[in-house]
Order: sequence, then structure tokens, then C-alpha cells
Amino acid sequence: MKAKRFSASHLLHTSALGVSLAVAFAATPALAQARGGEGYEDPDSIIVTATRRSEMLSDVPIAVSAVTGETLEKTGATDVRALGQVAPSLLVSGATSEVNFTARIRGIGTVGENPGLESSVGLFIDGVYRSRTGVGLSELGDIERVEVLRGPQGTLFGRNSTAGLINIVTKGPELGHFGGKGSVSYGNYDYWRIDGSLNAPLGDKAALRLDGVWQKRDGFIRNATPGEPDINDRDRWLVRGQMLFEPSDSIRLRLIADYSERDENCCGGVLLGPVRGLTRGADGFPVAGPNTLLPLLQLLGANHQVPPPGESFIRTQATTPGITYRSDTKDWGVSGELTWELGPATLTSITAYRDYKNAQGQDADFNALDILHRTDLDRRFRLFTQELRLQGDAFDGRLDWLIGGYFANEKLDVDDDIVYGADYERFANCLAAVTLAPTLVNPASATCSNLPAASFPGFQGIAALLNAPRLNGTGAADPSFHQRSTNYALFTHNSFDLVEDRLTLTIGARYTHEKKTLAGDANFTNTLCPAIVNSSLQALASLACVINGTAPDLVKGAPGTRFSDSQWTGTAVLSWKPTPDLLIYGSASKGYKAGGFNLDFSALDRPCSTTAGSPAQNAACTALLALPANTPANGRPEASDLQFASEKVDAYELGIKWDGPGIDVNIAAFWQEYSNYQLNTYNGVNFEVTNIQACKDDLGTGPIDNSALTGGCAADRLKPGVVAKGLEIETFLRPARYLSVNMGLTYVDTLYRRNLVGTGGRPLSPVLFQLPGRGVSNAAKYVATAGISWTPPIGGSGMSALFYLDTRLQSDTNTGSDLDVEKIQDGFAVVNGRVGLYGPDRRWGIELWGQNLLNKRYYQIGADMPLQGSGTFRSVAAPASLGFPATASQLFVGFPGEPRTYGVTLRGQF
Repeated sequence: MKAKRFSASHLLHTSALGVSLAVAFAATPALAQARGGEGYEDPDSIIVTATRRSEMLSDVPIAVSAVTGETLEKTGATDVRALGQVAPSLLVSGATSEVNFTARIRGIGTVGENPGLESSVGLFIDGVYRSRTGVGLSELGDIERVEVLRGPQGTLFGRNSTAGLINIVTKGPELGHFGGKGSVSYGNYDYWRIDGSLNAPLGDKAALRLDGVWQKRDGFIRNATPGEPDINDRDRWLVRGQMLFEPSDSIRLRLIADYSERDENCCGGVLLGPVRGLTRGADGFPVAGPNTLLPLLQLLGANHQVPPPGESFIRTQATTPGITYRSDTKDWGVSGELTWELGPATLTSITAYRDYKNAQGQDADFNALDILHRTDLDRRFRLFTQELRLQGDAFDGRLDWLIGGYFANEKLDVDDDIVYGADYERFANCLAAVTLAPTLVNPASATCSNLPAASFPGFQGIAALLNAPRLNGTGAADPSFHQRSTNYALFTHNSFDLVEDRLTLTIGARYTHEKKTLAGDANFTNTLCPAIVNSSLQALASLACVINGTAPDLVKGAPGTRFSDSQWTGTAVLSWKPTPDLLIYGSASKGYKAGGFNLDFSALDRPCSTTAGSPAQNAACTALLALPANTPANGRPEASDLQFASEKVDAYELGIKWDGPGIDVNIAAFWQEYSNYQLNTYNGVNFEVTNIQACKDDLGTGPIDNSALTGGCAADRLKPGVVAKGLEIETFLRPARYLSVNMGLTYVDTLYRRNLVGTGGRPLSPVLFQLPGRGVSNAAKYVATAGISWTPPIGGSGMSALFYLDTRLQSDTNTGSDLDVEKIQDGFAVVNGRVGLYGPDRRWGIELWGQNLLNKRYYQIGADMPLQGSGTFRSVAAPASLGFPATASQLFVGFPGEPRTYGVTLRGQF
């Protein structure tokens, strides 16, 4: 028999967007207990709403991980970043700012450093979509559960996604109950966290809930510059108020308002080891030696903190005096969720408005030398969303139907002020001198060279010759982008029992329309750059034009400032229950994520000169300018240069779910093909955004050589460029009363195909020459998680204890989106633990806890140190015929994960 469907009010108690709390109870070590044990709930009675309907767990053909708030407390998680500890197919990582953190599911995600790209993994908090993953990384307060749905989503949720979805549900008000709880934690790095909540009934039909959190911690990256603060600290707080109204049995309304702030110094980057130089040997293999650039940087005052032999990094960094990694955030929003039973159908409405503003500073060169810095990078997201769903059943319950609509309007404003620092001109002179005459380099000289001024006058002399301002202090004074986007969608999801309680066919479809418009103000003050481009000194333009000086304003409505796209997507699932405890299912689905604009002026084409260069340079520029307007690489900076296409995926999945005696096992095998995969890559100076496709034809060495002109593909010969395939296993054991164990294993092979091309079939950028045939960044092939929880009573005293341990082990991972071997993080394990003692009815408790107990030193993301060297192991190892230089001197920066932390927590409730 099919489980009885809940009323609308009960349905809203379970979930707006995912698996019910009951599923989370069964699927985590927090609450699952031995059959027949105290507090055990028979899995056969568990009702879930993963498909927006009330069904038994064994009937739901979805690959999903669910984690209770209690489990998150045990593992020490206070935001989304730590979910990977208990959800093996999920990875959340980041680099220069927590605002830019990226979520990946099954190896697929969108690098968050560029606000113009939306997330491949959708994030919902209390039914409200957050437009970027990093936006949801602030304190969340008391969490009821978190659900991670794997694979493309779109026929059940307001917003569509191509890789998966994270749904966070905070604890809401309870009718007829007055009570509160709170905790105080203290740990190393002078860590403090205080949280509390209060629930109060307002008569029989309404209730109020208030939550608050305050957290503060010192930074774990020591700053080697005297007088400067340590880096990666925490200073944040949140307050949230909720009202629940149930005026009748058929109407339920939940109102939420929240406000949070963060004022932190995050996120620093440390020098990665080994620091070396490379030279192509006689046999073509790179020969390692001393890095030739590092001594010069140290002499100029960089004070790089070099790790000792055998260590990948040390948690110490030197910064430029007065330049910090400030990250100031204000985030607030209001939402209302209404559920109304209309007899044969139930109407659900979720209305929300979010306003998120972040201001950042950054020592952009990651050392004490003032080469590049910013003091005010601002991002603001204002998002209004409206979702409506109507659902019911027909044919005596054999058909469950759902139709819905979604509307979103987003205003995104970005401005930046990255400029050349006080030491840039001296630094650039040295880089030029090393190239012109390495034996005559003299850092004590104003030109950093013993060459005569007639041969190299330095950039200060060049500025005087060209009657232009000098470089120091110039750059991006305050360039800004203003993007406006509108999204609307219609979707439906319908399940029909072909054979009652045995064989079910599910069909879902979605139509999405997305429109974006762009305007931008350049506001660049580096006029030496265009002066050099239009002079006989073009060879020095790469150093003078690191920060663009030639970008035009982008006027709204001009050609290339409008993006519009529409797409049909859908899913089909066939599920079979040969026995009540066994579910077998297969699904096929199509996912979609809209394209848009690369919000980086450096992505515009650089103007060229037809007269100032060599005859060959002049002829090449003339050929570019002969290309039509608004075409790629035509030598003209146009808004169309910033556009990238929509990402699409075709996904297939087979799954088995077994609810046995004392054991639950979920297995899913999947195959996913991504077309126009949106890749955001840091090239050592700025971010390059492109769509990754593969060509059906053999492109030879075009995609892997050092040319931006070879390896193009006709538009009608393109095919998906990224394939993700793998197997996921989750097991939950209840071997004895009060004892539970969970284990997860994910094998993912997420690969770029060979014969890769960029957006529209244009040749792949030389920066990406390592991609063809290799694994996608931050996609570990193997991830294993395990957790054990024992919660025994202490005699007949009413007291109880807690013993908890969990671990996540992942294999080697390339953390750089360009796949340099220097950015490979070796496999590692993170272990968390907690022991506790609680009074009767858990009125009070004391816990001792530790995270990263083994103090594993690892980094989340690796990148090129800006302007500090060039070349990599694979470029030196490449055959000389591919055109790469025979030497490499690049330095690399890593963004460390958190070290071992430990402390004590006191809890109380009434």
C-alpha cells in the first residue's frame, strides 16, 4: 500500500524542497538506532517529500544525502563548507574570499571568483534560492537538516541547476511550545561562539521564534609583516526572526526575516613548495634547479615565506603594510511561505527578497612587495523571487501531478579598484631587465639594469618619452558593471503507477527563459598602456598593460550588451519495487544553466596598432580589424567579447535502495555529458571565461600547442566537452542499541574530452593546453566518508553520553582549473571528533571537540602567483614543436584549509 499522504500543514513541516526530516533521521549517524531500540523508527513508516510528495523512503528514486542539524553539530559544521565531511559526493572550496566559494557535486561546479557566473550547484535556504554558493556561507544558526540532491535539477524546484542542489532548512517555530536553548563555545585561536534561540506560542494558532549567533576567532595564517593582523580570522553575527500562522487546518504561513554581518580579514594565500626553476633537458624532460626569480623578489622586499623541504607550505604569509584581506558583508532578507489546501489540490507560494553586499580588500600579489593591491572590491546582489506550485492526485491516487511557475529578478552591481602598487614600476623594470639582459640586472639601479638609458630607460623614462603618467598608483580607479537579469520558468512533475505499488513512471518537464542586460563604466587611469601599444615599444606592453588602460564604457542597449536564451529540459524515471524493501530505478534527464557575461574588463579584446609595430605585427592587426564588428578576436574591445553560452547536461542514472534489518544501502551509478561547460580560469593576471566543447574531428596538436589561432572547430561539428561518470555507495548500520555507523564511497571520473575548443568552436586558449584528456579540477576520483556515533545512557540517572568520530578521505586532486601539476594536492584525510555528557532530558550538556584532529596540512585551491614567473612542468616537458618556452620560473600560491582546532562547548535548554 502507498503511504497515506499528509495534509498541507504536515507537508510544510517536512520540507519545501527536499527530503523530509524523517529521511535525515534514518540517513545519518545522529539518530539512526538499532531495530527495536529506544527511539528507533521503523524505516517502513518513514515518509519523504523528495519529489514534493509524501512517499515512503523506499519509493523515492532520487540520489540524495540528508544530514540532520544534530550531525552537523557533532562534526562542528556551522556553514555549508563542512558538509563534505558527511556527504562524499559534495566538495565546497574557495580561494581569495569566502564570498567566492564553490560547491561541486560529482566533480562538477562553477569557480566562484567571477560574479557573472551562476552556480552549477543550486543553493536554497528555507525554500529561497541564493544566486551564488558563496552568498550562503554565512552563519546559518539552528539547522534542522541539509539535503544534497545529486544530478541536474529543474522539474521540482524554483531554480534549475546542472550538477545538483543543496537545500538547507533551518528550525522553524513550533505551535504550543515555549522554550529556548543556547550554547557557549571556546577553543584555540581564541575562538568564541555564542548562539541561542527562543520559541514562544502566540495563542493556539501562531508562534514566534528568534535565533541569534555570534562568532569570533583569530586568524590561522600568521602575518610575517610587523604590525599587520593575522589572516583568515572570523568575526560574524546573525539574527533571525520567524512567525508561524495556522489560522485553519488548510492554511499555513511561515514568515522569516534575517540579518547578518561579517567583518573579517580573509582570505590569504601562501607560497607553495617546492620552489624551483625548470629547464628542458636534452631528452626533453624538465630538469629542476633553483628558481631564478625568487632571489630577485626577496631582494626587492617580497619576504616570501618559503616552506622547508618536504612541506607544501607553511601557514605564514607576508603582506604589504596597510593592505589587508578585509571582507565586510551585510546580508538580509525576508520571505513568506504559504501553503493552502484547496480540496483536491494544494497551493504553495514562496515569495522572497534578498539583499547581499560585500566589500573586499586584497594584497593581490600575496607578498610584502607592493605590486598589485585593491582596497574596495564591491559586489551587491539584490534578488526577488516568486515560486508557485499546485499539486494533487488523481485516478484513486495512482497519478501524482504537480505544476509550478518561477520568477526571479536580480540586480547585480560590481566595482573594483585594483591598481599598481608603489613598488610596481621598480618590479616591472626588473622583469624587463631580466628579459633584455639578465647578466646586467642591478636592483639598486632606478631601471634595475646597468644597460644605458638609451637601451632601456625604465618605465619611468618611457612615460616621460611618451608624455604619459607613470604606472604606480594607476589602474582600475573604480570600473563597474551593472547587470540586470530576469528569469521565468514553468515546470511540471508527474508520477503514475503503471502497476500499483510496484512499477512507477515519472515524467517532468521545464521551460526556462533567461534575459540579461549589461552596462559598464571603465574608469581606467593607466594611460601609459595605450601609449605603449601605439608606439615602437609594443614589446613592453605586456608589463604596462597588466591592468587594462584601453577599455571603453559599455552602454546599455549597445550591441553585445543583451543576452537572451530559452530552453526546454526534463526528466524521465522508471522505478520498480520487486519487494517492499528494495527499489530499483533508472532515469534520464536534461539540465540547463544560463549563460551571461564575464564581468571582467580584461576579457575585452586589446586594441592593436596598424602602424607602430613591426611589419608583421601591423599586418596582423590590419587583418583583425578587417573582421566584422562583434566577432571574437577582431582587435576591438566590444561587449560581445564578454558573453559566454549556456551550460547544458544530459544525465543518466541507475540506482538501488535497500532497507534491510539494521542496515540501509543506497547505490547509484551515473553518466553525465556537459555541453558548453562554463570554465573560469585564472591565468596569473586575470580570469578567463570560456565554454568548453569538443570537436568531432581530430584537431591534431591545435588544442595543446602555444597558439591561440590553431585548433578551431566548425559549429556543426561540436559535441559535449566534459563527461562525468561514476558510482556512489552509502551505507547506514545500526549494529546495537545507541550505536550507529555510516559509510560512504564515491568514485567519480570527471574528464575533459580530447580535441577541446572554446566558446562557439573557437580555438582553445593556450592557458588551457593541459585540459584535453585530463580530469576536471577539484574532482577527486575517490572520496570515502565514515562516521560512528554512540549515545549510551549512564545507568538509571537519566544522564547520557556521546562518543562521535567522523572522517573524510579523498584521493589526489588537481586544485588548479588550468591543471598545472604544481597544483596537485596529495590525498589526505580529515578527522573530527566529539565527546559529551548530558543531564536528564538533555537540559544541560558539556562537550569536548576537535576538528582536523590530525592537523592535516592541505590547501583548497592552487593558483599562479600574479606576475611572478611563467611556465609550468608540462609546458617545459612539451615538445619544442608546440611552441612553449624551454624554461619555467613560475611561483604558485595556495589557499590553506583550516588547521587543527579544539575546544569546549556548554549547552543548556528549557
